[in-house]
Formats: sequence, C-alpha cells, structure tokens
Amino acid sequence: MQRIILPAVLLLSGCSHMAQDRWYGQDKAQHFMASAMLSAAGNEYGQRQGWNNSRGANFGFLFAISLGASKELWDSRAAGSGWSWKDLSWDIAGAATGYALWQLAEH
Repeated sequence: MQRIILPAVLLLSGCSHMAQDRWYGQDKAQHFMASAMLSAAGNEYGQRQGWNNSRGANFGFLFAISLGASKELWDSRAAGSGWSWKDLSWDIAGAATGYALWQLAEH
C-alpha cells in the first residue's frame, strides 16, 4: 500500500504547471539540507521509539521524501512556482545523505 501512495499522488495530482528552474541554485541546497536533516531526524525518532534499524531507516527516508513531494505539490498550484523534478531530485539526494550520515554516526 505504501509503495503506491506517492506514485498515485504524483500521477493524479494534475500539476497545473512546471517550474522553469536550473539544477543548481540556493533553493537546491536548501532542499538538500532540509531533506538530509529530516531523514536523520526520522531515523533518530525511529530509534527512540524502539523500532529496528530497517524500520527507522525507512521511516526517516520516506518522511523526508514525503515532505519534499508535498512541497512540490503545493508549488504546482496555480499561484505557486511550479512542480520541479529537479527540486524533488535534490530532496531524494538529501534524504539519502541524511540516512547515510545518521548510519555512520550510529555505528
């Protein structure tokens, strides 16, 4: 069920417009850093809840990605800046980096 939620939201959202942005810029660094911190925080939350390492890692990674996708969905409305696959890519890279750094710090 969890595996189909994000694709379903993306396919059914009907993005009103796409962003005309570049791959590099200040907002891309902000997407990367925010996702890295959210992913690491989600991993730590899972550990504090007594979850096994795999469950905490999944939660942290998906938490960061879902917030990034939600932000892009918000941007895709008519008054927003537009859906950006580039922003979402930086969110995914940040979430993966946050997970890796959290794992390195823990073990």
